[in-house]
Amino acid sequence: MMKKKLKIGILASPSLSGGNNVIFEHLSHIYKRGTFELVLIFDTVVKDEELFWFDGIQKLPRLALKEAEKTHFDVLIATFWRTCYGLLHLNADHYLYFNQSVESKFYPDSDFNNQNAAESTYLLGLNVITEASWIQKYIKNNYDIDSELVLNGIRKENYSAVGESHAPKESGKLRVLIEGNIQSSFKNVPKTIEICKKSKADEIWLLTNSPIQNYEGVDRVFSNIPTHETQKIYRSCDVLVKLSTVEGMFGPPLEMFHCGGTAITYNVTGHEEYMKHEFNSLIAEMNDDARILKYINSLKDNPQKLETLKKNALQTAKEWYNWEEASLAFEIAILNCIEKKQSSKKIIHNKIQLFEHWFTETNKVSEELKQTNRQLGLKIHKKLASIWKKYKR
Repeated sequence: MMKKKLKIGILASPSLSGGNNVIFEHLSHIYKRGTFELVLIFDTVVKDEELFWFDGIQKLPRLALKEAEKTHFDVLIATFWRTCYGLLHLNADHYLYFNQSVESKFYPDSDFNNQNAAESTYLLGLNVITEASWIQKYIKNNYDIDSELVLNGIRKENYSAVGESHAPKESGKLRVLIEGNIQSSFKNVPKTIEICKKSKADEIWLLTNSPIQNYEGVDRVFSNIPTHETQKIYRSCDVLVKLSTVEGMFGPPLEMFHCGGTAITYNVTGHEEYMKHEFNSLIAEMNDDARILKYINSLKDNPQKLETLKKNALQTAKEWYNWEEASLAFEIAILNCIEKKQSSKKIIHNKIQLFEHWFTETNKVSEELKQTNRQLGLKIHKKLASIWKKYKR
């Protein structure tokens, strides 16, 4: 008798991001192998054109959250902290969390409510798959959860040193690439641009998912480029300067390594998986911007050093595994998770309901407090303006 395929629903987002790219890479390879019956679950109805940036993901069946509530799944996988709360009205035998970063770190301390909401996902009783050793250790040390570790793969057929580029590299010139969302505080893109503008770099390029056409001081801007086209940009540049303060496994430097370049970064979480200072890249302490500037200038002043780092980066790239291998490991991780002990469906749902109510109410109180402060500020402003007018007379 033929064994029934597991029906797996994955709560995700259609937007272009590094995290969604990782999810779609795993799913597209698993879908091609036909191992499981996969269903993508989005908050609302998503059209094919919204998924333009990831070739082939349109083939996967997908449901809006409301529609998914009518379906029973063998396994449901949340992929970002907010999607954990989306599990509340969904029905499955097993609930998992693919956790790509300690997402509470995405928010400033002033946004304590989102910090707490993200951190509380570890208290829901979900079995966890993660993508970086540092996250695995964090979850174990803080919540005693034994998560499954699956490092991200890379598209070897796309990311390679040989192939099309947008412009040839020029001997004696240094072209730097900056990558990331301009609005994201922890990606630090505006600050990175300012540092590069002060440096001896000959050209500055920007790859971003922010909807912009140009940026002051940047020679070329590439906005919302499909993932299967980004290698042409990487191949054109000598060094990626990426100053994130939080990352999961930190994919862009690895993509740059495969395309024949090197990288300059902070010692951000995730860099330790493959980056080695003065071997394949240059790594500064967090927020040591003077050193970042010094590193950029050193690669301009010492072309031989640049070439050595590039050569070693390519060697690192050759030893890394591809998405086919990574997605096979992800399949095993799913199966391992459903074999582990887990809280009952009722307990998981009750916890989600409790936390969701807690954070919703806290947000309301916070917003009411802000409105009260605004009104009070307006009254004070009007009073001061009135006093100033009398004084001027």
